[in-house]
Formats: sequence, C-alpha cells, structure tokens
Amino acid sequence: MIVYSKSTGLNPAAIGKLETPIKMIIEHESDILTKKGGICDLLFNVEKSSRFGETIVGGNEFGVFRAAEEGSGAESDSVIETYSKFIEHIQFMKEFIITAEMMEDANYGIAQDAKRRAENFTRAYYKTMNKICEYALINGTQKSGTFAKASLDLTAPDGKPLFSATHKWGSEYAASGTQSNYYAGDIFSYGIGLDRVISAQVFEEKLYTLAGKLRSMKDENGEPLGYTADTLILPGNHPDVEALAKKICGSAGTVGNGYNDINLHYGNWNIIVLPGWQPTEKSIMIMSSEANKNLCGNMFFNRIPLTVTNWVDNHTGNYIWNGRCRFGVGFGTYKHIILAVDVENGLDDASYL
Repeated sequence: MIVYSKSTGLNPAAIGKLETPIKMIIEHESDILTKKGGICDLLFNVEKSSRFGETIVGGNEFGVFRAAEEGSGAESDSVIETYSKFIEHIQFMKEFIITAEMMEDANYGIAQDAKRRAENFTRAYYKTMNKICEYALINGTQKSGTFAKASLDLTAPDGKPLFSATHKWGSEYAASGTQSNYYAGDIFSYGIGLDRVISAQVFEEKLYTLAGKLRSMKDENGEPLGYTADTLILPGNHPDVEALAKKICGSAGTVGNGYNDINLHYGNWNIIVLPGWQPTEKSIMIMSSEANKNLCGNMFFNRIPLTVTNWVDNHTGNYIWNGRCRFGVGFGTYKHIILAVDVENGLDDASYL
C-alpha cells in the first residue's frame, strides 16, 4: 500500500505531465513487488499497527482438566504472565529529485532517468523491509544491532539474544528452567582439521536431531510444545550446503547410500536462502512456520506504509519526491527457530550437538 499527498502551490505546467505518470510507475512497481513477496512475507508475521509500538505478552498455559466428584465445583486455575516484549516502530525516509531540466526535456512523456528513479524508489522501500528482516535474523546471536542508522533490539522476551543456549522458561511464581535454540558441532561435516569432509549422512541425521530439539521446546509450564519444523533457512555463501540440503529434501531415497532407504525428509521442508547471510562457518536455521505464527515469533509491524509527498523547490525549480514509512521488527519468542553452526570443536556460547 502506498499513500500519496499531492503537490501544493502554483507549479509549472511540466509538473502535471510528470506527476501522474510517475505515480503510476510507483504504484505499478509496488503491485509487482507485493505479489512477488520476499523475506519479510516468507519468514515474518506481518501485521498492521496503530500505536507507538506493540507489546507481545506470554504466559503459562492452563493445565489439564481435573476429575471432580458429582456435585462438586471445578478446581480453580489461573494464567501467570511470564514474559513481555515491546517492539518499537522506527521511522525511515528517502527522497529523489527530478531536475527542472529533466522535466523540460521530458516533453509529453517521462525521461528515462526519471522513470528509473521512480521505479527504484519503490524497490528501495520493499528492499528496506526485507533487508531489515534479514538483518534481524542473521544477527540473532547478538542482543542489538544497527541497520541503516537505526538501533534494533534483537533480544527475545527473556532478554537473551534470539539464539542462545540459556533461554529461560517459566517464572519465579512457578516451575522454571533453561533451554537452547543455538547449537554447534558436526552439523554437515565430519573429520579433523583439513581432513574435514561434508557428508549427506551427517546432515540427514543432525537434521532429525535439530527437528526433535525444536519439537521438544518447552512452553512456560515446562511441557513440550510439539511443533514440527518445516522451514530450512540457508546462508547465501555456502553453495555446497545449499546443494546438499536440496538433495536431501528433494530426494525420495536416502542420499549417499545404495540401500534404497526411504528419505524421511523428502517433501517435508521449504528451503529459503538469505543472500545477505554470509557466515564464515557452514550454518543453518530451522523453523516451524506454525510455531512462528502461533507464538508470535518473527514479527514485522507496519505502522505507516510508504507515504509519498511531492513538491517543487522554489529555489531550484527541481521536482522533489519524498517517501516516509514507519515499522517495527522484533521477536516475540525464541521457541519457533533454531540456529546450528558446523564447527569441529563447538562454540563457547552454543550447546554442543
């Protein structure tokens, strides 16, 4: 969605010949990009907001129903708030200029340079949305980060980074403990040093293990949530990992042996590559799309959509287009996603797998 504010004041006649065509180009480009989607739509819950920011509140679940004698009342149960997460909206802005000379030379059409600027303007808006979502995920081992001069809170509701080996569940008023969604070890490879070899068998087995870890993630009562991992998120700089993942997820039989074993991963995963994720070590994220939705995992709140205003600068005669938007990005839980890094000796801040 794009909101337009018409130019004001007495404008040259050339403005009228440019304003509607440029608006149409921006709208058309917006429609195309909206239909294509992107990282924001694929991996985040996109919701509208009408407030300064949004707060996600979590609590323990009701226990099971208890048996009761005939004529007796029900046993009272209650929900305790165990965490909350506030996501603040951030303002982003951009301008582009069509010079007076360009307007004069356009005659009854749009100069090609003006057309390209209008198209790029819209693409930049959607690029910002997708890039900030990508940035938040790939920097999820940190508590904060800076994107396009904006300070981002990358913590989960427990104050830990999105990916941590010591996430908390429960509360001071009930049972509590810690659990991990950050692992390291032989994820894709086996061997020592220079003799380390990437292996389909290793990855297939570890993918089962990681899916089991996500399925066993505890809720605030300490009960396993039971969500099924169905999304593989891959880095953009390890084509061998991408090729291996696609072979395993797209092959009816087990990859790498001659026994014609059934491949239990076949058809169960959606694969998404993050081009901006460029880790030194081979890495992977797995996510449950159902848990992401139900638990408010990766959140994108659209406060103000792209709002476009245009006017003429009286000093230069240039035609100025200004775009403004506000949105917030953050994580309402950590229980929907796991990060795993392939390293020989593990990592100090990750659980060994």
